[in-house]
Amino acid sequence: MKMNIVIVAGARPNFMKIAPIVKALSAMHYVQSGFTWKIVHTGQHYDDEMSKVFFKELDLPEPDYFLNAGSGSHAVQTAKIMVEFEKVCLEEMPDVIVVVVDENSTIACSITAKKLHINVAHIEAGLRSGDMTMPEEVNRIVTDSISDFLFVTEKSGLENLKREGIPEEKVFFVGHVMIDNLFNQLNSLNESVYETTSLKLKLGKYLFLTLHRPSNVDDNVVLKKIIGGLNEISEYIPIVFPVHPRTKKRIEHCGFCLSDNIKVLKPLSFRESLYLWKDAVAVLTDSGGLQEETTALGVPCVTLRENTERPITVEIGTNTIVGTDLVKLKETVSNISKGLYKEGSIPEKWDGQAAQRIIQVLCKSDRTGSKISVT
Repeated sequence: MKMNIVIVAGARPNFMKIAPIVKALSAMHYVQSGFTWKIVHTGQHYDDEMSKVFFKELDLPEPDYFLNAGSGSHAVQTAKIMVEFEKVCLEEMPDVIVVVVDENSTIACSITAKKLHINVAHIEAGLRSGDMTMPEEVNRIVTDSISDFLFVTEKSGLENLKREGIPEEKVFFVGHVMIDNLFNQLNSLNESVYETTSLKLKLGKYLFLTLHRPSNVDDNVVLKKIIGGLNEISEYIPIVFPVHPRTKKRIEHCGFCLSDNIKVLKPLSFRESLYLWKDAVAVLTDSGGLQEETTALGVPCVTLRENTERPITVEIGTNTIVGTDLVKLKETVSNISKGLYKEGSIPEKWDGQAAQRIIQVLCKSDRTGSKISVT
Protein backbone atom coordinates (compact mmCIF):
# COMPACT_ATOMS: atom_id res chain seq x y z
CA MET A 1 0.00 0.00 0.00
CA LYS A 2 1.33 3.45 -0.88
CA MET A 3 0.91 6.42 1.43
CA ASN A 4 2.14 9.99 1.32
CA ILE A 5 2.67 11.51 4.78
CA VAL A 6 3.44 15.08 5.85
CA ILE A 7 4.97 15.34 9.34
CA VAL A 8 4.59 18.67 11.13
CA ALA A 9 6.73 20.15 13.89
CA GLY A 10 6.95 23.68 15.18
CA ALA A 11 8.78 23.77 18.52
CA ARG A 12 12.04 22.07 19.49
CA PRO A 13 10.33 19.42 21.69
CA ASN A 14 8.26 18.45 18.63
CA PHE A 15 11.36 17.34 16.77
CA MET A 16 12.26 14.95 19.58
CA LYS A 17 8.87 13.37 19.04
CA ILE A 18 8.91 13.14 15.27
CA ALA A 19 12.47 11.74 15.20
CA PRO A 20 11.34 8.19 16.13
CA ILE A 21 8.56 8.43 13.51
CA VAL A 22 11.06 9.36 10.79
CA LYS A 23 13.40 6.61 11.96
CA ALA A 24 10.61 4.05 11.79
CA LEU A 25 9.51 5.24 8.34
CA SER A 26 13.08 5.03 7.10
CA ALA A 27 13.12 1.27 7.70
CA MET A 28 13.68 -0.44 4.37
CA HIS A 29 10.41 -2.38 4.29
CA TYR A 30 8.38 0.82 4.61
CA VAL A 31 10.44 2.49 1.89
CA GLN A 32 9.91 -0.46 -0.41
CA SER A 33 6.18 -0.59 0.33
CA GLY A 34 5.74 2.89 -1.10
CA PHE A 35 5.59 5.09 1.98
CA THR A 36 6.81 8.62 1.26
CA TRP A 37 7.05 11.51 3.70
CA LYS A 38 7.99 15.14 3.98
CA ILE A 39 8.88 17.17 7.07
CA VAL A 40 7.39 20.61 7.65
CA HIS A 41 9.05 23.00 10.12
CA THR A 42 6.52 25.73 10.87
CA GLY A 43 9.15 27.93 12.49
CA GLN A 44 6.94 28.52 15.54
CA HIS A 45 10.09 28.33 17.66
CA TYR A 46 13.29 28.86 15.74
CA ASP A 47 16.90 29.52 16.59
CA ASP A 48 19.34 28.78 13.78
CA GLU A 49 22.19 27.56 15.99
CA MET A 50 20.04 25.44 18.29
CA SER A 51 17.98 23.99 15.43
CA LYS A 52 21.10 22.75 13.65
CA VAL A 53 22.24 21.01 16.83
CA PHE A 54 18.83 19.41 17.29
CA PHE A 55 18.66 18.05 13.76
CA LYS A 56 22.18 16.66 14.04
CA GLU A 57 21.58 14.99 17.40
CA LEU A 58 18.25 13.55 16.36
CA ASP A 59 19.61 12.34 13.03
CA LEU A 60 16.82 14.16 11.22
CA PRO A 61 17.08 15.31 7.61
CA GLU A 62 16.62 18.99 6.87
CA PRO A 63 12.91 19.92 6.69
CA ASP A 64 11.38 19.87 3.24
CA TYR A 65 9.39 23.00 4.05
CA PHE A 66 10.08 25.87 6.45
CA LEU A 67 7.05 28.10 7.04
CA ASN A 68 8.85 30.82 9.01
CA ALA A 69 5.90 31.45 11.33
CA GLY A 70 7.93 33.31 13.94
CA SER A 71 6.51 34.82 17.10
CA GLY A 72 3.36 36.86 17.59
CA SER A 73 0.02 36.56 19.33
CA HIS A 74 -1.71 33.19 19.26
CA ALA A 75 -4.08 34.43 16.55
CA VAL A 76 -1.34 35.94 14.39
CA GLN A 77 0.91 32.90 14.66
CA THR A 78 -1.89 30.40 14.04
CA ALA A 79 -3.21 32.34 11.05
CA LYS A 80 0.22 32.62 9.44
CA ILE A 81 0.86 28.89 9.81
CA MET A 82 -2.54 28.06 8.31
CA VAL A 83 -1.96 30.22 5.24
CA GLU A 84 1.49 28.77 4.58
CA PHE A 85 0.58 25.17 5.39
CA GLU A 86 -2.35 25.27 2.96
CA LYS A 87 0.20 25.82 0.18
CA VAL A 88 2.13 22.74 1.31
CA CYS A 89 -1.01 20.60 1.37
CA LEU A 90 -2.08 21.72 -2.09
CA GLU A 91 1.36 20.93 -3.47
CA GLU A 92 1.85 17.58 -1.72
CA MET A 93 -1.77 16.37 -1.40
CA PRO A 94 -0.81 13.94 1.37
CA ASP A 95 -2.96 11.05 2.51
CA VAL A 96 -2.37 12.00 6.12
CA ILE A 97 -0.60 14.69 8.14
CA VAL A 98 1.04 13.84 11.46
CA VAL A 99 0.93 16.45 14.22
CA VAL A 100 2.24 16.23 17.76
CA VAL A 101 1.19 17.48 21.18
CA ASP A 102 -0.49 20.85 21.61
CA GLU A 103 1.29 23.82 20.02
CA ASN A 104 -0.29 26.43 17.76
CA SER A 105 1.34 24.58 14.86
CA THR A 106 -0.67 21.48 15.80
CA ILE A 107 -4.08 23.12 15.73
CA ALA A 108 -3.29 25.33 12.71
CA CYS A 109 -2.15 22.46 10.50
CA SER A 110 -4.90 20.12 11.66
CA ILE A 111 -7.68 22.56 10.79
CA THR A 112 -6.09 23.40 7.45
CA ALA A 113 -5.72 19.72 6.50
CA LYS A 114 -9.27 18.77 7.51
CA LYS A 115 -10.76 21.55 5.39
CA LEU A 116 -8.87 20.05 2.45
CA HIS A 117 -10.25 16.57 3.32
CA ILE A 118 -6.81 15.29 4.41
CA ASN A 119 -6.64 12.85 7.31
CA VAL A 120 -5.05 13.99 10.56
CA ALA A 121 -3.01 11.79 12.91
CA HIS A 122 -2.50 13.30 16.36
CA ILE A 123 0.36 11.99 18.49
CA GLU A 124 -0.12 12.41 22.26
CA ALA A 125 -3.88 12.64 21.88
CA GLY A 126 -6.25 12.66 24.83
CA LEU A 127 -4.07 14.52 27.33
CA ARG A 128 -6.08 16.93 29.49
CA SER A 129 -5.13 19.30 32.31
CA GLY A 130 -8.70 20.51 32.88
CA ASP A 131 -7.38 24.07 32.77
CA MET A 132 -8.96 26.01 29.91
CA THR A 133 -6.82 29.06 30.70
CA MET A 134 -3.94 27.14 29.12
CA PRO A 135 -3.77 27.77 25.35
CA GLU A 136 -2.37 24.25 25.00
CA GLU A 137 -5.54 22.75 26.48
CA VAL A 138 -7.66 24.48 23.84
CA ASN A 139 -5.29 23.22 21.13
CA ARG A 140 -5.46 19.66 22.46
CA ILE A 141 -9.26 19.53 22.61
CA VAL A 142 -9.84 21.05 19.18
CA THR A 143 -7.19 18.90 17.48
CA ASP A 144 -8.56 15.70 19.01
CA SER A 145 -12.11 16.60 17.96
CA ILE A 146 -11.17 16.62 14.25
CA SER A 147 -8.43 13.96 14.10
CA ASP A 148 -8.82 10.66 12.27
CA PHE A 149 -6.06 8.81 14.14
CA LEU A 150 -5.64 9.57 17.84
CA PHE A 151 -2.46 8.02 19.23
CA VAL A 152 -2.58 7.87 23.03
CA THR A 153 0.37 7.73 25.43
CA GLU A 154 -1.39 6.79 28.67
CA LYS A 155 -4.71 5.32 29.77
CA SER A 156 -6.08 8.62 31.06
CA GLY A 157 -6.08 9.67 27.40
CA LEU A 158 -8.34 6.77 26.52
CA GLU A 159 -10.77 7.77 29.28
CA ASN A 160 -10.76 11.44 28.27
CA LEU A 161 -11.47 10.69 24.63
CA LYS A 162 -14.24 8.24 25.48
CA ARG A 163 -15.86 10.82 27.75
CA GLU A 164 -15.68 13.41 24.95
CA GLY A 165 -17.42 11.07 22.53
CA ILE A 166 -14.52 10.28 20.21
CA PRO A 167 -15.31 7.04 18.32
CA GLU A 168 -13.32 4.12 19.67
CA GLU A 169 -12.20 3.04 16.19
CA LYS A 170 -10.15 6.23 15.86
CA VAL A 171 -8.23 5.78 19.11
CA PHE A 172 -5.00 3.78 19.50
CA PHE A 173 -3.05 3.22 22.72
CA VAL A 174 0.51 3.02 21.41
CA GLY A 175 2.84 4.31 24.12
CA HIS A 176 5.03 7.39 23.89
CA VAL A 177 7.38 8.47 21.09
CA MET A 178 9.12 10.86 23.51
CA ILE A 179 10.28 7.82 25.42
CA ASP A 180 11.42 6.18 22.17
CA ASN A 181 13.63 9.20 21.58
CA LEU A 182 14.82 9.27 25.20
CA PHE A 183 16.09 5.70 25.00
CA ASN A 184 17.74 6.37 21.65
CA GLN A 185 19.52 9.45 22.99
CA LEU A 186 20.71 7.73 26.17
CA ASN A 187 22.81 5.43 24.02
CA SER A 188 24.44 8.42 22.30
CA LEU A 189 25.66 10.40 25.32
CA ASN A 190 29.34 11.31 25.35
CA GLU A 191 30.44 13.26 28.43
CA SER A 192 33.79 14.13 26.85
CA VAL A 193 32.15 16.57 24.42
CA TYR A 194 29.94 18.54 26.83
CA GLU A 195 30.95 21.92 28.22
CA THR A 196 29.02 21.17 31.41
CA THR A 197 30.98 18.02 32.31
CA SER A 198 33.35 19.85 34.67
CA LEU A 199 30.42 21.62 36.37
CA LYS A 200 28.60 18.34 36.86
CA LEU A 201 31.65 16.68 38.39
CA LYS A 202 32.37 19.69 40.60
CA LEU A 203 28.83 19.92 41.99
CA GLY A 204 28.30 16.21 42.56
CA LYS A 205 24.78 16.60 43.94
CA TYR A 206 22.50 19.17 42.35
CA LEU A 207 18.97 19.97 41.22
CA PHE A 208 18.11 20.56 37.57
CA LEU A 209 15.65 23.37 36.81
CA THR A 210 13.62 24.45 33.79
CA LEU A 211 11.15 27.32 33.96
CA HIS A 212 9.34 28.88 31.02
CA ARG A 213 5.57 28.60 31.33
CA PRO A 214 3.80 32.00 31.00
CA SER A 215 1.78 31.43 34.19
CA ASN A 216 5.09 31.27 36.08
CA VAL A 217 7.27 33.83 34.33
CA ASP A 218 4.86 36.49 33.02
CA ASP A 219 3.39 37.37 36.41
CA ASN A 220 5.90 39.45 38.40
CA VAL A 221 4.50 38.39 41.76
CA VAL A 222 4.56 34.69 40.90
CA LEU A 223 8.04 34.86 39.36
CA LYS A 224 9.44 36.72 42.38
CA LYS A 225 7.89 34.13 44.70
CA ILE A 226 9.36 31.20 42.76
CA ILE A 227 12.84 32.76 42.58
CA GLY A 228 12.75 33.46 46.31
CA GLY A 229 11.98 29.81 47.01
CA LEU A 230 14.65 28.57 44.61
CA ASN A 231 17.25 30.87 46.20
CA GLU A 232 16.44 29.39 49.61
CA ILE A 233 16.67 25.81 48.35
CA SER A 234 19.98 26.49 46.62
CA GLU A 235 21.57 27.34 49.98
CA TYR A 236 21.76 23.62 50.80
CA ILE A 237 21.76 22.05 47.33
CA PRO A 238 22.94 23.85 44.17
CA ILE A 239 20.63 24.27 41.21
CA VAL A 240 21.65 23.95 37.56
CA PHE A 241 19.44 26.22 35.47
CA PRO A 242 19.65 26.30 31.64
CA VAL A 243 17.52 29.40 31.31
CA HIS A 244 15.00 29.88 28.53
CA PRO A 245 15.65 33.16 26.64
CA ARG A 246 12.15 34.39 27.44
CA THR A 247 12.57 33.60 31.14
CA LYS A 248 15.98 35.29 31.20
CA LYS A 249 14.47 38.44 29.71
CA ARG A 250 11.69 38.46 32.30
CA ILE A 251 14.08 38.01 35.24
CA GLU A 252 16.31 40.82 33.99
CA HIS A 253 13.35 43.08 33.23
CA CYS A 254 12.00 42.66 36.77
CA GLY A 255 15.42 43.12 38.34
CA PHE A 256 15.25 39.85 40.27
CA CYS A 257 18.48 38.34 41.58
CA LEU A 258 19.39 34.66 41.47
CA SER A 259 21.61 33.17 44.16
CA ASP A 260 25.20 32.39 43.23
CA ASN A 261 24.28 28.79 44.05
CA ILE A 262 21.96 28.73 41.05
CA LYS A 263 24.24 27.96 38.12
CA VAL A 264 22.73 29.72 35.13
CA LEU A 265 23.52 28.17 31.75
CA LYS A 266 22.59 29.04 28.19
CA PRO A 267 19.96 26.82 26.53
CA LEU A 268 21.33 23.32 26.04
CA SER A 269 20.96 20.71 23.34
CA PHE A 270 18.71 17.78 24.16
CA ARG A 271 21.62 15.43 24.80
CA GLU A 272 23.55 17.79 27.07
CA SER A 273 20.37 18.57 28.98
CA LEU A 274 19.71 14.83 29.38
CA TYR A 275 23.32 14.30 30.44
CA LEU A 276 22.75 16.71 33.33
CA TRP A 277 19.24 15.91 34.53
CA LYS A 278 19.49 12.11 34.41
CA ASP A 279 21.89 12.22 37.38
CA ALA A 280 20.28 15.10 39.27
CA VAL A 281 18.95 14.63 42.79
CA ALA A 282 15.67 15.91 41.36
CA VAL A 283 14.30 17.86 38.42
CA LEU A 284 12.28 21.02 39.09
CA THR A 285 10.20 21.96 36.06
CA ASP A 286 7.04 23.40 34.58
CA SER A 287 7.59 21.43 31.36
CA GLY A 288 5.25 18.65 30.28
CA GLY A 289 7.86 16.48 28.57
CA LEU A 290 10.26 16.39 31.51
CA GLN A 291 7.50 15.06 33.75
CA GLU A 292 7.33 12.02 31.50
CA GLU A 293 11.04 11.59 30.82
CA THR A 294 11.93 11.68 34.51
CA THR A 295 9.29 9.03 35.19
CA ALA A 296 10.78 6.86 32.45
CA LEU A 297 14.26 7.05 34.03
CA GLY A 298 13.12 7.00 37.66
CA VAL A 299 14.38 10.51 38.47
CA PRO A 300 12.36 12.46 41.07
CA CYS A 301 10.42 15.32 39.48
CA VAL A 302 8.87 18.35 41.19
CA THR A 303 6.42 20.17 38.94
CA LEU A 304 5.88 23.90 39.43
CA ARG A 305 2.33 23.87 38.10
CA GLU A 306 -1.13 23.61 39.63
CA ASN A 307 -2.11 20.70 37.39
CA THR A 308 -0.81 18.27 34.80
CA GLU A 309 -2.20 16.78 31.61
CA ARG A 310 0.07 13.80 32.27
CA PRO A 311 -1.48 12.30 35.45
CA ILE A 312 0.20 8.93 35.08
CA THR A 313 3.50 10.57 36.03
CA VAL A 314 1.95 11.40 39.40
CA GLU A 315 -0.16 8.27 39.84
CA ILE A 316 2.58 5.69 39.24
CA GLY A 317 5.62 7.76 38.23
CA THR A 318 8.13 9.93 40.07
CA ASN A 319 6.32 13.26 39.66
CA THR A 320 4.97 15.47 42.46
CA ILE A 321 2.85 18.56 41.75
CA VAL A 322 3.60 21.51 44.04
CA GLY A 323 2.35 24.49 42.05
CA THR A 324 3.78 27.72 43.47
CA ASP A 325 3.29 26.63 47.09
CA LEU A 326 6.76 27.39 48.48
CA VAL A 327 6.19 25.43 51.67
CA LYS A 328 5.30 22.32 49.67
CA LEU A 329 8.15 22.95 47.22
CA LYS A 330 10.79 23.26 49.94
CA GLU A 331 9.39 20.32 51.90
CA THR A 332 9.30 18.07 48.82
CA VAL A 333 12.86 18.95 47.78
CA SER A 334 14.09 18.50 51.35
CA ASN A 335 12.56 15.02 51.54
CA ILE A 336 14.00 14.04 48.16
CA SER A 337 17.47 15.24 49.20
CA LYS A 338 17.19 12.94 52.22
CA GLY A 339 16.26 9.99 50.03
CA LEU A 340 12.58 10.11 50.97
CA TYR A 341 10.69 9.94 47.69
CA LYS A 342 8.51 7.60 45.68
CA GLU A 343 10.48 5.47 43.27
CA GLY A 344 7.68 5.11 40.76
CA SER A 345 7.28 2.61 37.95
CA ILE A 346 7.31 2.69 34.14
CA PRO A 347 3.90 3.22 32.49
CA GLU A 348 2.54 0.57 30.16
CA LYS A 349 3.96 0.60 26.60
CA TRP A 350 6.67 3.13 27.43
CA ASP A 351 9.11 0.66 25.96
CA GLY A 352 10.70 2.48 23.02
CA GLN A 353 8.39 0.93 20.42
CA ALA A 354 5.63 3.55 20.12
CA ALA A 355 6.74 4.84 16.71
CA GLN A 356 6.64 1.34 15.26
CA ARG A 357 3.10 0.88 16.54
CA ILE A 358 2.01 4.18 15.01
CA ILE A 359 3.43 3.32 11.59
CA GLN A 360 1.86 -0.13 11.75
CA VAL A 361 -1.55 1.47 12.31
CA LEU A 362 -1.12 3.84 9.38
CA CYS A 363 0.23 1.04 7.19
CA LYS A 364 -2.74 -1.24 7.88
CA SER A 365 -5.43 1.42 7.76
CA ASP A 366 -7.67 2.20 4.82
CA ARG A 367 -6.86 5.90 5.37
CA THR A 368 -10.19 6.57 7.06
CA GLY A 369 -9.15 5.80 10.60
CA SER A 370 -10.54 2.24 10.66
CA LYS A 371 -9.72 0.38 13.86
CA ILE A 372 -6.64 -1.82 13.77
CA SER A 373 -5.55 -3.87 16.77
CA VAL A 374 -2.26 -2.69 18.24
CA THR A 375 -0.05 -4.96 20.32
